[in-house]
Parts: sequence; C-alpha cells; structure tokens
Amino acid sequence: MQCPGAVCGICVASMLGLQTAPAAAAGGKAAPFDGTPRCRCWSPGPDSCHWGGGHWSAAAERSNCRPSQKVFWLNSHVRSDGSQLKTHHPAADLRRQMSQPAQGRPARFRALDVGERSGYLKGLVTDIVHDPGRGAPLARVTFRHPFRHGQQKELFIAAEGMYTGQPIYCGRRANLSIGNVLPVGTLPEGTVICNVEGRVGDRGALARCSGDYAIVISHNTDNGTTRVKLPSGAKKLLQSNCRAMVGQVAGGGRTEKPLLKAGNAYHKFRVKRNRWPRVRGVAMNPVDHPHGGGNHQHIGHASTVRRDAPPGAKAGHIAARRTGRRRGQAAVAAGKSML
Repeated sequence: MQCPGAVCGICVASMLGLQTAPAAAAGGKAAPFDGTPRCRCWSPGPDSCHWGGGHWSAAAERSNCRPSQKVFWLNSHVRSDGSQLKTHHPAADLRRQMSQPAQGRPARFRALDVGERSGYLKGLVTDIVHDPGRGAPLARVTFRHPFRHGQQKELFIAAEGMYTGQPIYCGRRANLSIGNVLPVGTLPEGTVICNVEGRVGDRGALARCSGDYAIVISHNTDNGTTRVKLPSGAKKLLQSNCRAMVGQVAGGGRTEKPLLKAGNAYHKFRVKRNRWPRVRGVAMNPVDHPHGGGNHQHIGHASTVRRDAPPGAKAGHIAARRTGRRRGQAAVAAGKSML
C-alpha cells in the first residue's frame, strides 16, 4: 500500500487494525498524539503534513509500507496544541547504554533487616560461579522473601567448603558452621571468619580476597565492640553487630601455583597492558634507567631515593622506612613466616 502524504498514520493504522487519524489531520491541522505506533519511514521532517506532532518525509512518500515491515514505538512528547517537543528512537537509548561500561553486580550480604537482627533466615546455595576479574568464586544464594511472596537472590563470596545445595543461615541465632553469616559479637574467640563488615550494614568490606580470613580476638561487652585480626596482621576494633561469614574465602593458594613457562605468563598478563615482560633496570643502558650502564650489572649507588626526587631519578626503594638486614624480633618473625 502506498503511503499518502496527506495523512501520516493511515498505513500504520491499517496494518494494526486501528482507527485512522482524525479528519482534522487530513485538513493539515495538527492532531494530538494518541499513542499510535509509527512505521520505520516516519521521521521528523519539515516538508509534509502534521499528524500526531510528527511529519511525513518525502522519502516516506516514495516507500511502500508493507504489513511485514517492522513497526516500533517512537517516544514523541506533544503539546496540547499538537506541536512537537521531543522525538527520539528507543534504539538511541540502547546504543547509549551499550557504549557505557557495564557495572558488575557486587558480591555482598543481604540487606540487614529485622529478621537477621532477632532470629535467622534460611537460604539455599543454588550455584557456585566464577566472576571475571576476581580470584574467589561466588555463590548464588536464594532466600524466601521475608515481607512478600517471592524469592530473594543474593550473590555471596564463597567460603572454603561451600557446595551447591547447602543451606545457609543468616542471623543472630544461626548456628556456627561454614558459610553462615552471624554478628561478630556472637562468635567465640578464635573463630575464623571472612567478608567482615567494617560498619554495621555495609554488607561486607574486609577479608574478601581468595584465601583471606580474619580471626576474632576478644569481645568487650561494656561498649559492644569486638577486636578482629585482619589478613594484614593489623587488629581492628569493630562494632559487635557487624556481620561476618564463618570460614575462609575459597580459592586459597591461587597465586602459589608456578607458571612453569613463559607462555603461561604471557597469557596471564595479556589482559594487563605493559605488565609483562618486565626488564630490569640494571639490564638497561644508562640513558634508559637510573640503574643502567656499567661493565657489569650493578646499581652503582644506593637503591633508596628520597621522596622528592625528580621523576628521572625516582627509581628503587622510594622513601624507605628502613634499610639493611632484619635483626631481632623482625628477623625471627620473618623466618617463621617462611616455614
């Protein structure tokens, strides 16, 4: 069917079995937009009749709108007098969304509610998945929604020993087992925990990397705080209401596996630009690095530099807190860590 230039919506209305445009549009007057879909050839142009705040272009008059032609909606905002305010295609929004980087879903606890404060909620581990860019595996946990009909799906950092089909309990009265989420104030001293909240309700912020864990050291019931030893060795004071998962983050020992050959290192660092191979400074020429040059490979001066050194000389141990061999208790602790 040939699209007439007088009334812009006839072809679409005939395809969809809808009523055609009002007679006022045939006389050249603008009619309010009634939500009728336009065909592909409908475009805002200055050289045709007005119907529903839109224009029929000359190219549309020469085209044939067949029933098989794809029909979609155009978001056309029209004033009461029929004049057009804004017209854009939904594909433009899609292209805009695709051009922006996708935001990954964070792996964190469920939002703190009265159910966890007073009792416990039961969830089920439905799957163990890999998250690109993260060393630790993630667990998909499904809960029954506490306030309305339906399910509540969460993404937890998996603890070592979790499996598909495992029941997970979250709350103050949950039992002490791997994967359960409890307030740190209810955990006995010496408990191994992970994914610890730094503040009440932040849904997990500490000890989240693969193989990481924290240890509950002591409780202070007078002010409601708990002292926890972090993976770095630092001791942090937390509110006893902060939640934590019992156990150690899965994926431990990931970095201990040897690469064995350069090809494995190539594929490992391929996604990280200019990270591999890394040439040593002493193997360079003196024009390329402060450590370069000489008849044999040596730095030739102290490896420590001051904090305010110029960019060309800022290489080596920058503003080192200490130099030389470790002595005393530091050497003993370093020897124990190597065992």
